Amino acid sequence: MILRMNGDPVLDAEHAAFVLRPGISITAASRTAANLPQLGRALGCRVASDRRRVTVLVPGDQNTALVAALRESRAIAVVFSEPSTHRTIQLKGSDAALEPLVAGDTERVARWSDGFVAGLAALGYNGPMVRTFLWCDPAGLVAVGFTPQAAFEQTPGPQAGMPLTR
Repeated sequence: MILRMNGDPVLDAEHAAFVLRPGISITAASRTAANLPQLGRALGCRVASDRRRVTVLVPGDQNTALVAALRESRAIAVVFSEPSTHRTIQLKGSDAALEPLVAGDTERVARWSDGFVAGLAALGYNGPMVRTFLWCDPAGLVAVGFTPQAAFEQTPGPQAGMPLTR
């Protein structure tokens, strides 16, 4: 596990709160052994209490290529973006692994989906259409946990691509 020089986790408390907010757009990506990118939408996440592990909830049955790439390479990059402001951060890890779902994960996905629909509806998007886009069979959900090894500011502007600062 790679931590900041002072031993703190890569993800600080403020950024952990940001990625956990319902309605934040979450996109997970990985690569195959041939370095072909695979990506898909995540529908929520969990952050360990010590902030050293992040778990994204992915409709695995809709993202079979992404899940296969994660199993194959264990490399992951996850982008968290607030649609109304475009505030965006990216976390990267190299130890992604499928984990069991835990109690409350389906409710977590429902809360996240409700927040995402409400956030986009406030921007003028058709709520029922967005909800349809997000639909997934709860039986197809998979949890992908990883240790954030690097974090980057990705909000459009002069700081995009810079390491995340506290």
